Formats: sequence, structure tokens, C-alpha cells
Amino acid sequence: MSKKRILLAEDEEHLLEAIKLNLELEGYKVTTANNGKKALQIFKEERFNLIILDVMMPEVDGFVVAETIRLENSDVPIMFLTAKNTNEDKIAGLKKGADDYLTKPFNLEELILRVNNLVKRSLKGDELKEFNSYKIGDKTIHFNSFELINEDGSITPLTKKETMLLKLLIERRNEAVSREQILETVWNYDVYPSTRTIDNFILTFRKYFEPDPKNPVYFHSIRGVGYKFTDTNHH
Repeated sequence: MSKKRILLAEDEEHLLEAIKLNLELEGYKVTTANNGKKALQIFKEERFNLIILDVMMPEVDGFVVAETIRLENSDVPIMFLTAKNTNEDKIAGLKKGADDYLTKPFNLEELILRVNNLVKRSLKGDELKEFNSYKIGDKTIHFNSFELINEDGSITPLTKKETMLLKLLIERRNEAVSREQILETVWNYDVYPSTRTIDNFILTFRKYFEPDPKNPVYFHSIRGVGYKFTDTNHH
């Protein structure tokens, strides 16, 4: 299997080398840049499975690099590294199209964990792009038309949020998805729903899909963690 490729842009040399070494030990092929301008040049020449950007870089900062990358490629996962630990910064980063955000100083183990998750997720995302529909039990979700086709052929319309949340849970099937990830992906931090709101979506999904909503086999709430869609037919 070919090595997964990561572009790492960071202007602190010691940190750059430490992250590069740890990622290489994990089996990734890492290309580095010590400023934003160089990162963009490299990005235009090669394909990557993940891009890690320091926010405060000379020449072009990480936010600008991320925006430029997003204009050309909406799918590659982007992770920001920053010394600023403020909510405004985090939200700004996520609005620029980041998938994850890590505040310095950070634990290298946590970085590796998050990198592995993002790369795995991007590969699953590629899989999901292959189909625009997904079957749960005897019902089929059509993502593009926001519809649920029942066994008897009748149609249940889905809201955009329902469809986005279903897609996220299916992309990450058989894994726990945190409330934080749901907020970032489905609500995009514009409006903070309460946990109760997400719970209500899960209850609705159980009514739609579960043979017995009180004993769910597909949609699970995991206390203190988040939510999980289990499907033993798809791995």
C-alpha cells in the first residue's frame, strides 16, 4: 500500500523536525515547508492526504494558505497548529475550511492520533463519494435529493441538517463521533445547538430506521462521548 502523504508547513525548525520525524515513524511520507508561500508552491505540484499548517508563518499566514487551498481542493483535510488558544481563532480557522485545530504546546501523541483520524476520514470520504445513496435496513437515503425512500416506495423528505448528520455518521460508521465534531461539521459553529437538539435528531433517526426505537441497533448515544451509527453490513 502506498504511503499516505502529508504537507507540513511550520516556521519553527525544531518543531517542524520533531513533527516530521514522528509522522514518518507512523509511516507517512512528509513534505515540509517553512513558510506559507513555499507551502502553496508545493501544494500546487503534488497531491496530499492531509495538510498541517502553522497559523503564524512568514510570507503568507496559515489562514490565507488554507483559503487558497480550499479554492482549488475542497476535500483535502487541513489541520491548523496555533499558539493562540482563543475561541475566536478556532472559529476563524474552521471558517477558513480547517478540519481540525491544535493549540501549542501540544502532545505529539495527540497530534498523531488526530492525524490518523483525519487521514482515515478522508479515505472513507472518498469511498462515500462513490455513492449518493445509502441503505439502512429496508430504507434508502438519497443524499442529493434529501429524501428517504421507504420499502413501500413512499418518500419521507429529510431536512438539510438531517441529511448532513446522517452523512457524517455514515462516513464514520462503527466509530463514536463526538458532539464537538457534529457541531463543527453540521452546524459549522453558526448556531450552538444544545445536546438535546442533537439527541432529538437521533430520536428522529431511530423512528425512521429502527425496527424497535427503544432498543436501537443502528443509532446509539454514547454517554460522555457522542453518537455512533453501527452498520455491520458495511465496514
